[in-house]
Amino acid sequence: MAKAAAPPGLPYEAPREHFFVPAAMLAAAVHILLLVALMLGVHWQSRAPDVVTVELWQPPPAPVAQPAPPKVEPPPKIEPPAPAPKPEPRIEKPDIAIKAPPKPKPKPKPRPEPPPKPVAKPKPVPPKPDDTMAQQLLAEALQREDQQRAAEREHQAIKAQLERESQAARNRAMQTWIDRIRAKIRGNIFLPLSIQGNPEAVVLVTLLPTGDVLPPKLVFSSGNSAYDDAVLRAIIKSSPLPKPDSADLFQRELKLTFHPQD
Repeated sequence: MAKAAAPPGLPYEAPREHFFVPAAMLAAAVHILLLVALMLGVHWQSRAPDVVTVELWQPPPAPVAQPAPPKVEPPPKIEPPAPAPKPEPRIEKPDIAIKAPPKPKPKPKPRPEPPPKPVAKPKPVPPKPDDTMAQQLLAEALQREDQQRAAEREHQAIKAQLERESQAARNRAMQTWIDRIRAKIRGNIFLPLSIQGNPEAVVLVTLLPTGDVLPPKLVFSSGNSAYDDAVLRAIIKSSPLPKPDSADLFQRELKLTFHPQD
């Protein structure tokens, strides 16, 4: 078929093919015929295929990668004539089920090894403290404590001695005051003629701060009522009695003893 010349001023354009549709229909008919022929070939087998069970105990080795073959352009397909359509045979399912091969058991994962235990470093031995200074301070503290105790004992001894001396001085001053009172009262006693021996009469004398005397009381009789009455009358006659040299020596009540031969 001759190609038409392109008009001037336009690029060359290939003419369109008018037989594209019949070619496509022919190719589709050829494919359909091939499918029907394959289906008839499967059903024409006289017996069912044997079932083969294969147990894989070890996975097959990984395929080795091979270099890709060079590309070869396929030859042009020759379309065979379309055969007459035949009735579709009935496909029966086989009674024997094909047993699927068992899955390989997964390999156990190796247990991770425990990390090594850290080795404890030995603790450094602390240096021994120098207790010389501590012992010296302790000895000084004990010495000061002993000195303090000795000083306290000495102070207590001095205080007790002073108290004894003060009490002795007080007793002497008290005895001096009582002797003065008894001396004044004896000067006013008139001894009865019937008295014999040296009996003792004890009298409780009550004094006022001014030295005045309240009525005395006989505590212990001498056994001679005349002598007892003479002592009581002499005490009242001697009022007021002498006062002590120090006011802190004053006592309101005094027990005085009297003997005829004093």
